[in-house]
Amino acid sequence: MKAKILTRSAVAAAVAVALSAGYVAGHNNVPAPQVISPATAAAMMPAEAAAKTGVPDFSGLVETYGPAVVNISAKHVVKETSARSSRNQLPMDPDDPFYQFFKRFGGIPGFGGPGGPGGPGADRPSEGLGSGFIVSSDGYILTNAHVVDNANVVTVKLTDKREYRAKVIGADKQSDVAVLKIDAKSLPTVKIGDPNGSKVGQWVVAIGSPYGFDNTVTSGIISAKSRALPNENYTPFIQTDVPVNPGNSGGPLFNLQGEVIGINSMIYSQTGGFQGLSFAIPINEAIKVKDALIKTGHVDRGRLGVTVQGMNQTLANSFGMKSPQGALVSSIEPGGPAAKAGLQPGDVITALNGVAVTDSTSLPSQVAGLSPGTSAKVTVWRDKSAKDLSVTIGALKDAKTASAKASAGGDDEASAQDARLGVAVRPLTPEEKQNDSLSRGLLVQQAGGAAANAGIQPGDVILAVNGQPVTSVQQLKSMVQRAGDSIALLIQRDDAQIFVPVDLG
Repeated sequence: MKAKILTRSAVAAAVAVALSAGYVAGHNNVPAPQVISPATAAAMMPAEAAAKTGVPDFSGLVETYGPAVVNISAKHVVKETSARSSRNQLPMDPDDPFYQFFKRFGGIPGFGGPGGPGGPGADRPSEGLGSGFIVSSDGYILTNAHVVDNANVVTVKLTDKREYRAKVIGADKQSDVAVLKIDAKSLPTVKIGDPNGSKVGQWVVAIGSPYGFDNTVTSGIISAKSRALPNENYTPFIQTDVPVNPGNSGGPLFNLQGEVIGINSMIYSQTGGFQGLSFAIPINEAIKVKDALIKTGHVDRGRLGVTVQGMNQTLANSFGMKSPQGALVSSIEPGGPAAKAGLQPGDVITALNGVAVTDSTSLPSQVAGLSPGTSAKVTVWRDKSAKDLSVTIGALKDAKTASAKASAGGDDEASAQDARLGVAVRPLTPEEKQNDSLSRGLLVQQAGGAAANAGIQPGDVILAVNGQPVTSVQQLKSMVQRAGDSIALLIQRDDAQIFVPVDLG
């Protein structure tokens, strides 16, 4: 049977060659196909191989830069009854739609169990496995902060089986970047690329240690760029469909030129394994963190002191904007940098130091990249025109939790219904103002029609319409009557202020 299969294959190949030769002979302007030996293809970078053959060959990349990818073992002592990191702990209910949502995938539980030696509550070792890559020949290594979080002993293993005890130079949890150092010289290193030059749809390659399998190579494409994730405000992630799994965390993401453009950090998974959504920290962001950690041991980030939300076309129409670009300021931290500079709720931040703010997800990383104490030009859209404000950037580490409350006048008018908006409202009582630290606002008692369709609920407090503070029921009625087909309501709900676009039809 084997001989028949080989023969049949040979015949098929001969027919294919004959057809190709006939086509070229009849079409002199068509170049003959190039024949590239496996050895030649392996020596190429994937981009060159793809240009010549039409299919990327990653073997040259892996052979050249694979030795710079390392396996990381992080051991620490934990209480058996203590909860593991939420990045490695499965939620109790697997039917929850957010089950394993953006689960960190650096750790693999190592030792111990409720019935193990020592019994519940005893100290017992635990081990996590992750990946990393060498960025300097004298032993500096980049990985994820969560890979080495709380570790007592960190061990780095190279592809040639050499092992080193690593020192954690620094770990920045906000960016999830950590820097390790091993005592070695003349080590293989990766080549750093520019993720800004990458495009959605381009091939990328990951090398790491999924489930402890050293130097596993997987490939895919860039699915999206500058992706904002829940509770990860300062990193514009690269989204890929590269298969990554627990243990890949901290490993490099290569482009077709063999350059590292990201650090694999997260996956979206409902099972704990790969499901087509993986996220990498752009390497340019990671290098900034690395340099700061090596130099000072910590990372300073800028702070503006605002809460922002995304724009949509209805909100844009309400503020007289042609397109829903920018970050809408929903609240201002009292006494913060933005408040001192004169920013107001209802301002739409459209640029920072001349660089466009495309949406609310891009602003935090742009601000965080500024040095505290420096002056920045913030361009806002206010009253249907652009305005430039000068802001002295604060330090993120000094930020204090503040419930952003508005401050204006109020009145004591009776409850009233606005038919066009579909709400029944009344002024706040003195006691409500005191309890909620509000100086103005109208309490929503009932919501229907356009307001209910927009998500307005009883208990919400309407603070402003299209950025203009509301101080009375009559003022609200007048604003709604003069409005066009849509308005933007600034409301207080629980401890947060948000803009809600309302389509009035």
